Amino acid sequence: MNSYVRYSACAIFVWMLLKVLRVGRREPFLPPGPAAVPILGNLNIFPKLEAHFKLTEWARQYGGLYSIKMGPGTAIVITNATVLKDLMDKRSLSTIDRPPNYIADRVTGGMSMVMSRYTENWRILRRASHEILTQSACARHMAIQRAESSQPLHDFLTDPKGFYTHIRRNSASVILSVLFGKRAPRFETKEVSDFFEVQHMWERILTPGSLPPIDFLPFVKWMPRPLARWKDVCDETRRRQRNLYFGLLRETEERVANNYENGCFMEEVLTRQAEFGISRELVGYLGGVMIEGGSDTTSSWVQSLILALAAFPEAQKKAQDEIDKVVGADRLPTPDDFSELPYIQAVIKEVHRWRPAAPLAVPHGTVDEISYRGYRIPAGPTIFVNNWGMLHDPDVYERPEDFWPDRWLQNEFGTKPEVINTDRKNNIWFGSGRRFCPGVHLANNSIMVNTMNLVWGFNYGPEIDEKTGKPIPIDTWNYAKGILTCPEPFMVTITPRSKQHAEALEHEFQASSTAFAPYEIGLGDEDKEFIKSQRV
Repeated sequence: MNSYVRYSACAIFVWMLLKVLRVGRREPFLPPGPAAVPILGNLNIFPKLEAHFKLTEWARQYGGLYSIKMGPGTAIVITNATVLKDLMDKRSLSTIDRPPNYIADRVTGGMSMVMSRYTENWRILRRASHEILTQSACARHMAIQRAESSQPLHDFLTDPKGFYTHIRRNSASVILSVLFGKRAPRFETKEVSDFFEVQHMWERILTPGSLPPIDFLPFVKWMPRPLARWKDVCDETRRRQRNLYFGLLRETEERVANNYENGCFMEEVLTRQAEFGISRELVGYLGGVMIEGGSDTTSSWVQSLILALAAFPEAQKKAQDEIDKVVGADRLPTPDDFSELPYIQAVIKEVHRWRPAAPLAVPHGTVDEISYRGYRIPAGPTIFVNNWGMLHDPDVYERPEDFWPDRWLQNEFGTKPEVINTDRKNNIWFGSGRRFCPGVHLANNSIMVNTMNLVWGFNYGPEIDEKTGKPIPIDTWNYAKGILTCPEPFMVTITPRSKQHAEALEHEFQASSTAFAPYEIGLGDEDKEFIKSQRV
């Protein structure tokens, strides 16, 4: 009997050992990928920062569809336009999910439209956002967007060295005005400073490698708090997010109750709350997640635009020559001019391609098994859409690392002449499938207005070294290393193109006070004093 027990125990041990050693191995039905090791799979070689570079390197080796093993889990990486269309658009119902994210759920309670899985809450949030962010609805907010775009022009005239902060304030103020009906005239305005602080915390904990991989090592979630400081970080992020989101919602509710409506989007949500079947808790998170999507990404985009204009003077001159021909020097551009500015349109597309704000997008997840090209992708794996790899593919784009807007004048996709573009889209930077960004019209309007104004009004160039008298090289690769990327603070010179331009820019700002007024109700005393000091 003792021998039987020993043999049985030995057999069970061997069976368990073999089973454990199979963890992390790539199943034969999956697309190919880098060699995996037992238990860890590819976790040992998966980069903690700037993962898009490594995933692009692997795509050159394994193709536009490959897999990586994340411990017992699997991730599928898409770096090909045809695969993207086939899996994310044509089979969008199968790839509509998000992968499990314990950290995101702990912070948001599963109520973030961006991070939430395919749940009833997500469907309610998605419907509400699509209903209120239609193209015609966004067009009604063009007046405040144009007014908001005038303040950075004034700021660049009076404090050009502070341009980086001015851009961040502007993007936040635009989205606060449009969503919650309350603008932010200063970066120090409480809602703006609070937003960027909590957003930095939020992006940091979402960045792969910054916290333990709890979804792949679930036992970590049960570690005692003294050994799991990440719990404190998550809980503090949650507290500060909720203070911001629900503080803004409460102000909007009070303004509506006192008949001080200004037509902002959240007023419409509150009016149609019963129609949407959306709880107050979800209303708060709907507004919060739209601030995140509309502020951080837009400021990153505008900062990349200025970086590109300063680093690539040929592109800057072409853009200015075109806008001078169409608009002249005695007035600022308007949205009506945009259709006559193909090179400006090309500049916008090239900034998106050259420095996408979300190089890997937000990962998707599969809800159904998919058979594709002889492979089998089961339900559950994470899907990385490698925007960076697709937009910097040397087989698709001429000189992909250069900022070269001219490529978009050759064809609508900016690709090499020989490339077949049947399955290609020129807006993948806004997402794909049923997770496509619902705020695309609002974002496009802000980007259009800011690009035309900034190109029309100013010259951009490198700083001059006081000792040598030579231009200081601009580092176009110095970007933040997170789930969203933006240029780290950089130095450029910003000067008005002429006295006539400067006068027109200042006049535009002063004339915007009427458009600002409905959005300045309820501002604090310091903000009111600041406004008085800026207007004549």
